[in-house]
Amino acid sequence: MSAYTMPEESPDSFTLRGRVYHRIREDILNGRYEPDEELREIAIGKSLGVSRTPVREALRQLELEDLVYIIPNKGAYVKGISQEDIQDIYMIRSRLEGLSARLAAEKITEEQLADLQEVLMLAEFHAAHGNFEKVFEMDSKFHELMYEASGSKQLHHLLSDYHHYVQRARKRSVSTNVRAGASTHEHRRILEAIEAHDPDLAEQLAKEHIINTIHNIQQKGIK
Repeated sequence: MSAYTMPEESPDSFTLRGRVYHRIREDILNGRYEPDEELREIAIGKSLGVSRTPVREALRQLELEDLVYIIPNKGAYVKGISQEDIQDIYMIRSRLEGLSARLAAEKITEEQLADLQEVLMLAEFHAAHGNFEKVFEMDSKFHELMYEASGSKQLHHLLSDYHHYVQRARKRSVSTNVRAGASTHEHRRILEAIEAHDPDLAEQLAKEHIINTIHNIQQKGIK
């Protein structure tokens, strides 16, 4: 198996503002901050070892992304991802994941197929042993590899963003034996359809996989 690599980062990731932006964004999406919690420029700058300027620029960028709201002359506050946002993202993902699986079934290379197979085998192993942190990690890798196999850079970028936005809900969703096992089984069926170069079935199964995740999140009241 070739070494798995995460999606390429944007050029802005390597600027000071970009690094600060990605760090704060990651903390918001991981639930480190509570909704409406103030993001203090001085405190964040001190923790990251930077001045207030890149922090302020990052917060403005996050405001454009609707993760932060800024009250003039008062400060910046966490908006985060709401339950409605999560539901919307998953409904959109159900369609786009289906398209990604369809394209993967048509375009996947032998190397990409081998990568997916190995990641899935690792996921199944960790699910059987209740290692949910690793199941979540392999879940993320499986989807990223499928997006890559679709051959569409735009679709890959869009789905990676959506996937990242709901990472907290995804992590909680696969943190039980039942759902972790069911999720890896669903991945197995998707992979078999892709390997068989059956785009219709791959698309159907990928949609069902996301819908099942939505139902699991709703039943558990996951946020």
